[in-house]
Amino acid sequence: MEMKKPLILDLPNFDTKRLQKQQITVDKAQMKVISLLLYTLTLIQTGLTLDLDPTDVKSVCEATSLIQKGILDYYWGTQYGGTVGMFQPPYYWWAAGEAFGGMLENWYLCQNDTFETLLLDAFVAQTGPDFDYIPANQTMVEGNDDQGIWGLTIMNAVERNFTAPNKDGVPGWLALSQAVFNTMWARWDDAHCDGGLRWQIFTWNSGYNYKNTVANACLFQMAARLGRYTGNQTYLDVASKVFDWLTDVGFVVLEGQDIANVYDGATIDNNCTDITTLEWSYNHGIVLGGAAFMYNATNGSSTWQTRVDKLLKGATTYFFRDGIMYESACQDGNNCNNDQRTFKSIFSRMLSFTSMLVPETAKVIDPLMKTTAQAVAKSCSGGSDGHTCGLNWEEGKWDGKYGLGEQMCALEAIQSVLIHKRPGLYTQHNGGSSIGDVNAGLNASTTNVLKNHLDISSGDRAGAAIVTAIILAILLGGTVWMLF
Repeated sequence: MEMKKPLILDLPNFDTKRLQKQQITVDKAQMKVISLLLYTLTLIQTGLTLDLDPTDVKSVCEATSLIQKGILDYYWGTQYGGTVGMFQPPYYWWAAGEAFGGMLENWYLCQNDTFETLLLDAFVAQTGPDFDYIPANQTMVEGNDDQGIWGLTIMNAVERNFTAPNKDGVPGWLALSQAVFNTMWARWDDAHCDGGLRWQIFTWNSGYNYKNTVANACLFQMAARLGRYTGNQTYLDVASKVFDWLTDVGFVVLEGQDIANVYDGATIDNNCTDITTLEWSYNHGIVLGGAAFMYNATNGSSTWQTRVDKLLKGATTYFFRDGIMYESACQDGNNCNNDQRTFKSIFSRMLSFTSMLVPETAKVIDPLMKTTAQAVAKSCSGGSDGHTCGLNWEEGKWDGKYGLGEQMCALEAIQSVLIHKRPGLYTQHNGGSSIGDVNAGLNASTTNVLKNHLDISSGDRAGAAIVTAIILAILLGGTVWMLF
């Protein structure tokens, strides 16, 4: 499947007979130069770059409509042979959950139902046989963080009163969110590092011995949001336990400092003492967002107020420069991979939620997001469509980068300026209508993975490696045959 290409000039045709009548001699090289100049003038005259006024809802929604079309250039679900709910390789399943979360927010903030059916079909298609967002096409590779990202998006469907599933047998969004929470919480591992979720669900996947922040941050936020939405204290108690573990293990550092750090994770081999101290915007954002939900759910608890303040200082210190958002761990080195190029999307969403849920933070967050949105609009000026978005928003123009991640991040950063233009996130007590099931997912085959002792011996691993090698050889052989 072809990726979206950078700007390819479709040079306009010139009337060479007219040139001949005027006795003008133009060689091929000159013709190309003239064509390029005229094409550039055409772009300027037609105004293909995003004309954004962050204070005007119509302007923002028109800009984000264009950006969403760029997102869907990578969507597999509408392509022949593709899978509904997934984006084309090399983008992983979790990135679809993240992208759809931004599009769902746009559905609500802009009251734009253009992609409502697409989103509804994708959400239903990826629920999985046990309705817990472990679909058949991901059973062997899905991690706790992948499921968690989808869980946050489906929880967004709950809080925004998104159109209910219309397929027989599919539970409501709240029940689906509860299934994600229940299956993740059942995998809590007290046997190593005194708690925490592992990165991977299944023992055969690389990283099964790693406990990462994002998986646990998703669990923390899911519990906080379910507690806020339902009013059930049990969820809030779980959220507090997960957050305490994150700080006790040292993945989130608050004590003794005003600016919080949020690190990536550690292996169980050394009892989670070998912490990877890389800081990513999405880790920081999901933890900050969870703390904001807890503040709101506890009626402005001073404890959660302090935590929000420290996490927000970390967010603004490490991921903004001259008022513009950037991915500090990889952007300057020009080495962000496909995953990392998506992180600013969910980070933007979490900053928006924090501004809404903790009103005192709006005076810090809103100006930063306004400045960032204006910078993003200037970045969305590339590609063959004239509004492809780049990675580095500080350049004041398109930086030549393009991809699903760039489009996702641009969408969420720009639409974040609308967060106060529409009613806030619903709960069951102020208009939320989704139907829930507190026991959802408890009988799923992947709920108690740790207790099922799904271990693989050395012989099993060797056998699996041989089978994999044979399959790869067949696939490569077929590819070579097709090429030649």
